[in-house]
Amino acid sequence: MSTQISTESSNIDIRSSAPAWKEFRERMPVARTFAYFDHAAVSPFPQPTYDAVSDWATNMTECGDAQWSQWATRLEVARSLSAKLINAEDDEIALVRNTTEGINYVAEGFPWREGDNVVIPADEFPSNRYPWQHLARRGVETRLVPCQNGRVEVDDIAAAFDGRTRMLAASWVDYSTGWRNDPAVLCELAHSRGAYFFLDAIQGLGVFPLDVQSIPVDFLAADGHKWLLGPEGAGLFYLRREHLDLLDPMGVGWNSAVNASDYTQQDWKLKPTAARYEGGTYPVGCFVGLAASLAFLAEYPQPDTGARVLHISQHAAEELKSAGAEIVSFREVPADSTAPDRRSGIVAFTWPGQDPVQVRKRCLEQDVVISCRAGRLRISLHAYNTEEDVARLISALQAG
Repeated sequence: MSTQISTESSNIDIRSSAPAWKEFRERMPVARTFAYFDHAAVSPFPQPTYDAVSDWATNMTECGDAQWSQWATRLEVARSLSAKLINAEDDEIALVRNTTEGINYVAEGFPWREGDNVVIPADEFPSNRYPWQHLARRGVETRLVPCQNGRVEVDDIAAAFDGRTRMLAASWVDYSTGWRNDPAVLCELAHSRGAYFFLDAIQGLGVFPLDVQSIPVDFLAADGHKWLLGPEGAGLFYLRREHLDLLDPMGVGWNSAVNASDYTQQDWKLKPTAARYEGGTYPVGCFVGLAASLAFLAEYPQPDTGARVLHISQHAAEELKSAGAEIVSFREVPADSTAPDRRSGIVAFTWPGQDPVQVRKRCLEQDVVISCRAGRLRISLHAYNTEEDVARLISALQAG
């Protein structure tokens, strides 16, 4: 435990100047009522996302599929913006409903041999644990690396490898306490041992930059409804182009084929892109919203967004500690710019002598939204949160 505190993608204007966080906040309607600290669970929509989803719902209500093609275009905007987010190519992105779906595409499609193993941190969210453990029926072992409050050491991960390790699967950011792994280090470790690397990016994507050209992650999945500020039911799956034929595609359907729009076509041929995983009908409204959220976030440079999130979450951790909370998350500021920063927008803590479930309920009654995880309280702050929000949190906690 550590308590030390120290529209179309081509038309999108990407700002190069420092983000205007006041403007960001003004475009988050939730901030008018709530001090919202639950982005690691489900995020509220920005105004542009609400507008886009509302337009889609109105159009479908009034027109049915008469104008469906304009919404199909938004699917490709979502794909393109997802690719740009991680510096991938559009054809390396599949639009999926959730992170679990992407993980299962890898777990079930990988060419396992009996006796192989996959290495994962023991504190992974169930979605990045159960699909690997389910492979026991195929003779594949899941090796759990011990963690302490979500913190996992690279040396311990390395010690779990042997000659039959085929995959390292890990989260970018631990969902419970916010420990941030270094994808570059994990990727290099896996590749140096002849294994592949899968990254569950859901708790980091949208806040922290990731370049899959410089960090050759093999597979990645993430939902859009957390730090990406999008709807539930829309996410992305990244499959490095060179691995397209490595995996046996799961869940194929009419939309997996090259001639997807020709339903009478009898020649079966898979799309030569990651879109082969998009087997059936899309949850179009969800991806319309995700495209709008990605466009919104693209207006604010990711490095600045990440720095803002670390600043406001650090302030929250310090204020919580001063108020009597016990901080569980690792919050030490790196000694220099070359050291990995293990902090994220997640801060886990305990409020001594009180049931976290009751504390959360009391906070909600005062329009302060937090969550409970692993028997502790958890806050997760985005770039639009302010010192005033933190003050409301402290006041709500002290009210009991």
